[in-house]
Amino acid sequence: MSRRQPAASSRRGLHPAAWWLWAGCMAGAAISTTNPLLLALIASVAAFVVSAKRTSAPWSRSLVVFFRLGIAVIVVRVVIEIIFGNRLPGLLLFTLPQVPLPTWAQGVSIGGPVTVEAVLQAAIQGMRLAVVLICFGAANSLASPYRLLRCLPAVLYEAGVAVTVSLAFAPEVVMAIAGVRDARRLRGRPTRGVAGLRGMAIPVLESALDRSLQLASSMDARGYGRRVAVVRRTRRLGTGATSVGLLLVIAGVYGALDTGALPAGGIPFVAVGAVLVGLGMAAGGRRTNRTRYRPDVWRLPEWLVAGSGVVVLSSLIVAPMIGVPGLQMQIYPLQFPLLPLLPAAGILIGLLPAVVAPVDRISSATRMTGTAAAAPAPPTVGRRPSLETAEGTVA
Repeated sequence: MSRRQPAASSRRGLHPAAWWLWAGCMAGAAISTTNPLLLALIASVAAFVVSAKRTSAPWSRSLVVFFRLGIAVIVVRVVIEIIFGNRLPGLLLFTLPQVPLPTWAQGVSIGGPVTVEAVLQAAIQGMRLAVVLICFGAANSLASPYRLLRCLPAVLYEAGVAVTVSLAFAPEVVMAIAGVRDARRLRGRPTRGVAGLRGMAIPVLESALDRSLQLASSMDARGYGRRVAVVRRTRRLGTGATSVGLLLVIAGVYGALDTGALPAGGIPFVAVGAVLVGLGMAAGGRRTNRTRYRPDVWRLPEWLVAGSGVVVLSSLIVAPMIGVPGLQMQIYPLQFPLLPLLPAAGILIGLLPAVVAPVDRISSATRMTGTAAAAPAPPTVGRRPSLETAEGTVA
């Protein structure tokens, strides 16, 4: 007897929205502090989770790129501070030749004395931005972009299709160029220089036009762009709720970043705004009628991963409210940063996804070719549907 294969839902990894919620909370925690020890701890937690749960999919290697980009951000921020930054008092490192500026350019300087405090402050600011990039790079490495686009609300369906087509454009062009080059090489024709470029331009353009026509036929066969009649009051309610909700979320995020600007750290504003945005999207999504094939489910692991991110962010928000010291780096007087226990323990909760998140086995075999989830190719008689078609959204 053959062994029974597990269900498709059991072979899937974590819901992509859960990864992005976790990464967004980790990035919010990084924005809330300038303590280099806490920032390094957040980056280490994100890197450990990626190393434990990433697959062999092409996008799983993007964290290295974000690490390099973060290092470049720190270097550029320090260089800008040395050349154009404010001349803060402190321990002198060296002095650059100074360019005199007119009186209306006060606050701006080119050259001059460079102190340890100024360089250290610039490095910490660059490090904070670098850790934010690393957190979102972790989300890119863990969540499939195609599955994430399939999870978009119905009101954002058309935007998701456009993004999916744009994501698939570059791999298709690369494959088309490689195929034409191989064909010309087998025929003994030039593949380099002006002659090779002239000989490959027309076949690549022709294949692009063929794919465009095939994509248009596929989208038309699946009813792309159709609308459902919705009363004007419901449409206005959806637009108004979404607009007000986004404003409340922005105000709440500002209150969370600027301690004391709003009551309760802006958390009530974010909660009410999120509810209004959800209601607005639900009302606006009634205009688009679509169905999903094998939709991603939200179960206990998703709640645990998203909850761990919320705990990390909450620990960094609650700590200054109860007077926990050490969240901000003290430049004057210059001293070694302390490691506050409450925020550090909250950040370590972010390691929970490395234990509870299931591994996505399907993403390991997913190819980056085709239009994937948004507009799979029309079925062909006698051909077994590809993995991208089996996971696609049926409109």
